[in-house]
Amino acid sequence: MMKRHPRRAVRRFLPDLLAEGRYVFTRREVERRMHVTPIAAYFALRRLEAAGEVVRLRPRLYLAVDPQHRAAGTMPPEWFIRDLMLDFGRPYYVGLLSAAQVHGAAHHRPQVFQVAVPGRGGRSLRAGNVEIMFFGKGAFDRSRTTDVKTPTGSMRVSDPETTAWDLVRYSALAGGLGNVATVLSELTERIDRRRLVQTARRHGDQLVVRRLGYLLAQLHRKDLARSIGPLVGAGPARRLDPAEPATRSREDRRWRLIINATVEPEA
Repeated sequence: MMKRHPRRAVRRFLPDLLAEGRYVFTRREVERRMHVTPIAAYFALRRLEAAGEVVRLRPRLYLAVDPQHRAAGTMPPEWFIRDLMLDFGRPYYVGLLSAAQVHGAAHHRPQVFQVAVPGRGGRSLRAGNVEIMFFGKGAFDRSRTTDVKTPTGSMRVSDPETTAWDLVRYSALAGGLGNVATVLSELTERIDRRRLVQTARRHGDQLVVRRLGYLLAQLHRKDLARSIGPLVGAGPARRLDPAEPATRSREDRRWRLIINATVEPEA
């Protein structure tokens, strides 16, 4: 029997995989389908990785890069995020600025692909020249999501109302409140008033209600602001922008906020 050359075997594996419409695979799958040893598969994949034909996502998980995307160094994260998170074994949803982009509200293309996970977040993952950032959300189970079709299947994305909530709650990860206001100015077209109230009630964070309500009012979406107004609650006024000091600031009694920043969307 003629001895199979590992690198050539793996090279034949990649076109077959792409022909199946798949991009994510394990080293074990290469070993089994191409009848090569674990060490041979490892070194063959390392050489293909150096050539830009595959990207190693995890120690034994790889991403095949088709010819049209090799100049970018990887595939779009939308194409492989579902398979990656299945390998992690963790619930997820695409969130924050990445979700806003899916909903047509990205003023600028996000520099990182943002993914929500329950509890604590994790270290960022780099796939070629794409950075995937995992942020932890304690109220993960209260989030509403929708399945969005991708060229390789689907991915889970926060719905417009949860996206708006998260942008305000995690404004530091979304470029600050000024950028949040810019994104919200476009996202509000997709927000349903009743679902927004439900989202606010499910999360139960009065401070986020205050900040979100104020921003919506500033964006002339008083219908949406009024809908969550009854959920403002009592208590002392808090800072609108948690990243700025409260010195020499006025108080907005309607939203129980200390207006310590001028928040205006970009034109």
